[in-house]
Amino acid sequence: MMYEFDAAAVKDRCVEWIRGFFRENGPGCNAIVGISGGKDSSVTAALCCEALGRERVIGVLMPCGVQSDIDMARLLVGHLGIRSFEINIKDAVEGLKSALPFDPSVQTGINIPPRIRMTTLYAVGQSFNGRVANTCNLSEDWVGYSTRYGDAAGDFSPLAHLTVTEVRAIGRVLGLPAVLVDKVPSDGLCGKTDEDNLGFTYAELDRYIREGVEPPAGKKERIDRLHAANLFKLRLMPSFDSGMAEMI
Repeated sequence: MMYEFDAAAVKDRCVEWIRGFFRENGPGCNAIVGISGGKDSSVTAALCCEALGRERVIGVLMPCGVQSDIDMARLLVGHLGIRSFEINIKDAVEGLKSALPFDPSVQTGINIPPRIRMTTLYAVGQSFNGRVANTCNLSEDWVGYSTRYGDAAGDFSPLAHLTVTEVRAIGRVLGLPAVLVDKVPSDGLCGKTDEDNLGFTYAELDRYIREGVEPPAGKKERIDRLHAANLFKLRLMPSFDSGMAEMI
């Protein structure tokens, strides 16, 4: 059965959800959004602007040295008319790497910048009365394509139940520049696109998630394996129950 998505209706519900979150978890607080210039941060920032007003949204651009597509992030900030900070994290990243008493693995090196970016976002949030937005979408979360305690962290998550296809549709409803909505997804860290890294397209993944349309066998196996292996990222941290509460 063909899955139908009403982007305008979902956008409106999401805006109301953001308003409700801030009423309950920070009346008068600002939304702090890390701005990469891709669709997820663009849509998240635009949703927050509609929900709270642009004066309560702060964008944080965090290049690591030279970022080739930093102009896309600046374009979004200008388009939305929001306050912003541009904070280069290169020295922090290199400082941590140089302090390690071992040579970090390739994947460790890739994951350090997102974790430092999240530290940066919380520094801005705590200094400017903010709540940090998580910008991950359902497609990425489904296969664990995020860094735990990096871009997977945050205080509220507007896109967590929306696929890449759906996020793009909402971006169009919000009137965002097409160059941002349709930008080829990339983590900006390893020099490859998301789909290069994943081994399948988001279109294939989204149809599998929403409609049960299976991609070719090899891709299906990879999606299923990644999904199973990364479910721990979406669960609360396991905690030991000592039973003391029942004994008192």
